[in-house]
Amino acid sequence: MDKFITAVSNEILNPFITLLFAFALIVFIAGIVRAIANGGDEEARTTAKKHILYGLLGMFIMFSAFALVRLITGTFITGKYGNQTQGTLEQIQK
Repeated sequence: MDKFITAVSNEILNPFITLLFAFALIVFIAGIVRAIANGGDEEARTTAKKHILYGLLGMFIMFSAFALVRLITGTFITGKYGNQTQGTLEQIQK
């Protein structure tokens, strides 16, 4: 079961999150370009500000989802982030 969850995380979730992050980045950059290009038109600037905000929000959500997936798989599945140093202080320092 651990191998299945790790495979789903690596082969499906991570590429999907990366794709959505890239889309949010494109929306963010397009918003910046529109804000610069349409400096005089207030309605276009308002739309561009919304695109910038939505892009930032999307990137934040995708980064949070990626971190959550890594935390869950690392903690519960692979034990990567668990307490790996057991023993007395003298044993750990050797």
